[in-house]
Amino acid sequence: MQVIKTKQLKPLAGMTLQELQEVSSQLGMPKFVAKQLADWIYVKRVSSFDDMLNISKANRQKLAERFKVGLYGPESAQHSADGTVKYLFAAGDDKSIESVYIPDDDRATLCISSQKGCRMNCYFCMTGRQGYHGNLTANQIVNQILSVPESSQLTNVVFMGMGEPLDNPDEVLKVIEILTAPWGLAWSPKRITVSTVGVKPALKQLVETTQVHIAVSVHNAIAQERGSMMPIEKVYPIKEVLEMLGEYDFAHQRRLSLEYIMWQWFNDDIKHAEALREIIPNEHVRVNLIRYHMIPGVPKLRTSSDERMAQFRDYLNGHGITCTIRRSRGEDISAACGMLAGKVKDLAKKDNSKNNNTTK
Repeated sequence: MQVIKTKQLKPLAGMTLQELQEVSSQLGMPKFVAKQLADWIYVKRVSSFDDMLNISKANRQKLAERFKVGLYGPESAQHSADGTVKYLFAAGDDKSIESVYIPDDDRATLCISSQKGCRMNCYFCMTGRQGYHGNLTANQIVNQILSVPESSQLTNVVFMGMGEPLDNPDEVLKVIEILTAPWGLAWSPKRITVSTVGVKPALKQLVETTQVHIAVSVHNAIAQERGSMMPIEKVYPIKEVLEMLGEYDFAHQRRLSLEYIMWQWFNDDIKHAEALREIIPNEHVRVNLIRYHMIPGVPKLRTSSDERMAQFRDYLNGHGITCTIRRSRGEDISAACGMLAGKVKDLAKKDNSKNNNTTK
């Protein structure tokens, strides 16, 4: 049987203004068409060239022959009792990724993914336990922001979904440029937070080339214990990562926060609070304590009690470090911290079940 190859059209959504100018040049169009394209895609958010009425019909035809707008909606949505919504997006190679919309009074935050799976292999994270299946393109990342039904209502974006953003720095930085540039969404960088386990070289680049907020996943300040849960500790020790961040200015509007998931009897006593305090570089760093959300295949971990979390928080606050307990959102639809998995979640459950049966 003869296989007919269909022509692959390259998406324009996810391109910078410079890249759109290169497209215009390739197709023999005036340079100003690039700004028109950026306006239609990032401001007006149209999904068809036919809607770009200030671009000539001939030029729209040229574009359609080689490119597509590249905006597409989610495949499905799950709604939590607390108002959180989890969206599933196709990501190619028969894989999917998830984004989480979190409304909260006058804030509307979208938690977005940057990879299919993750290669950081953190023991307690559903995404990490499913393995790594590839980086998302700038198109696949920015599409999450532009294509959720609440897109026009968003006040904040956090790179805290599936994947390690700084394991995909080129595409993440491109999306940040699109979000903040005057020809793009023209957002203040203070509306954007990038979360990382501490990929030091890319983190240094992010801090020096953008003004976005930084959130570092610490979870344990004792090196040996952190290394047993987070392999990245053996490559980029968290103490060295925070020493580097201490060299930059987070004293004003830009925020540096530390994320700390709390497990009962593992990292939630005063000894661990003291260890965390010792590696915090200055008083401008904030600490967010996070309840652990159970995932399949990790039966030994339990979240800390409210009492132990409060004691941990009060110790840090008493030593001049701003510390709060973050309220969990979307746990009933597996949309809380560490629970995102996309379609391969079912496969991960099967694999974990097989492993559990083998060890009995």
